[in-house]
Amino acid sequence: MPPKEPESAAAAFTRTGQDAVTYARRVAGEALARNERHRADNAALAKSFGRGRLAGGSTDATPDALRAAAKRFRRARGLPAPEFPAAADLVPPRPEPPARATRSGDDEEDFSQTRIMKRDL
Repeated sequence: MPPKEPESAAAAFTRTGQDAVTYARRVAGEALARNERHRADNAALAKSFGRGRLAGGSTDATPDALRAAAKRFRRARGLPAPEFPAAADLVPPRPEPPARATRSGDDEEDFSQTRIMKRDL
């Protein structure tokens, strides 16, 4: 078997460019997929927060040991770390909507324009 001839500079340059484009497309695709997963996760968290629940349905505060570890982490890296209020203050319970009085019929006065105009005709 004869030895393989070396690739020309132009061919090597073309192949390198094609490899770079292929790699960039793969990395961009992976980044888009990761971004979509994060969006879906954030939407689920926002939906669960809107229902008055914290992530996982738990309303328990973060354990003190984890909060202390997070505070040490932020301080060690010089990150601003404001003191956060208690979990109960962050997510107050939703008030129950007031019950509506049901109408008993035409005996009650109705001042809506439609009812007044129909009675005058």
